[in-house]
Amino acid sequence: MFSEMIRQKSFGVSAAIFVVLLIAPSFLPRYYIYFLAVIFVTALLAMSLNLCVGHGMLFQFHHGVFYGVGAYTAGLLLAKTSLPWWIAFIAGPLAAAFAGLLIGIFCIRLNRLYFGMLQISLGSLIWAVAFRWYALTGGDDGIHGIPMPDFISSTTGSYYFVLIVLGICLVLMYLILKSPFGSTLQATRDNPERCAAVGINVRRHQLKTIVIATFFGGVAGVLFVVVEGSIFPDLLFWVLSLEIMIMCLLGGWFTFAGPILGAAIIVSLRTFIGTYTEYWTLILGVILILLIFFIPEGIMGYNYRQLFRSRTQYATESQTE
Repeated sequence: MFSEMIRQKSFGVSAAIFVVLLIAPSFLPRYYIYFLAVIFVTALLAMSLNLCVGHGMLFQFHHGVFYGVGAYTAGLLLAKTSLPWWIAFIAGPLAAAFAGLLIGIFCIRLNRLYFGMLQISLGSLIWAVAFRWYALTGGDDGIHGIPMPDFISSTTGSYYFVLIVLGICLVLMYLILKSPFGSTLQATRDNPERCAAVGINVRRHQLKTIVIATFFGGVAGVLFVVVEGSIFPDLLFWVLSLEIMIMCLLGGWFTFAGPILGAAIIVSLRTFIGTYTEYWTLILGVILILLIFFIPEGIMGYNYRQLFRSRTQYATESQTE
C-alpha cells in the first residue's frame, strides 16, 4: 500500500507542497507561521471527521467534543501534574478514542439523524462538565499558559511539530482508507444491507471507524494545545462541530484532501475577513448556498468529476478513432 501511495501522481504534488511548507518559516513573518499552524490543526480535525462522514456515512454531528477531550486531557496533565510531556501527548488521543468508544456504543444502535442527535446530547454532557467544574477545568475561563517543552515553546518550533505530526497522520489515514478495512468501510457506506447479507458486521465496523476518527480528532486537540497553549469549553461545544462539518462539505465529502481545502478556506475567512467585519459568517453562508446549488460534491469533488469526465471523453474518442 505504501509503494502504491508513492506511485500516485498526486504524491509528487503533495511532496512538493510539504517541502515548501518546511521552508516557509525562513521567509514568512511570525504571524503567518502561526496562521499556517492553525490551518494544519483544523485540517487534521476536518480530515478525522471525514473518515466518519465522507467515507463511512456516519452522522457524526458532535465530532468536536472528541477534539476537546484530547485537548483537555493533554492540557490538564501538562498544567496540573509533573508527568512528562510525551505522556500527556499520548493520553490526549487515547482519551478521545475511549470517549468515542463509549459514546459510539450507544449511538451505533441508531441510524443517520438519530445517531447524530444522540451524539450531540451525550457530547453536550461532556461540555457541561468542562464548563461547570471550575476546580479542575477552570470552567468558562479555561486554562491558559499551559507549559510546553522547550523545543515546541516557540512559534517556529510548534509549527514544525504540528506539520510533522499532520504529515504522519495523513499518511496513516491514507493507508487506512486504502486497506481492506477502508474498502469495507466504503462498502458499508454505499450498501450496508448487502454488506450485512454477506456476513460483514456493519455496526462493529462502524464503531471501529468512530474510534479511529476520534483518535485522530484527539491528536488535533493535542496540537491545538501546542499551538495555543490554552484550553477552554468552546472546544467541546456543538457549534465547533458544525463548523468542521461545513469544512468537509466545502472541500468535498467523498475526497481525501477536500477537508484540508475546506479548513484552509474557513480559517482564512475567519482570520482575514473577520478582522474587518463580525458578519464574516454571512459571506460563508452565501458561499455554502451557491455550493449546494451548483457543486454539491464540494470543490475537490467537482474537480475530480471534471477530471473523470475528461478522461472518459478522451478514452471514448481514442476508441472511435
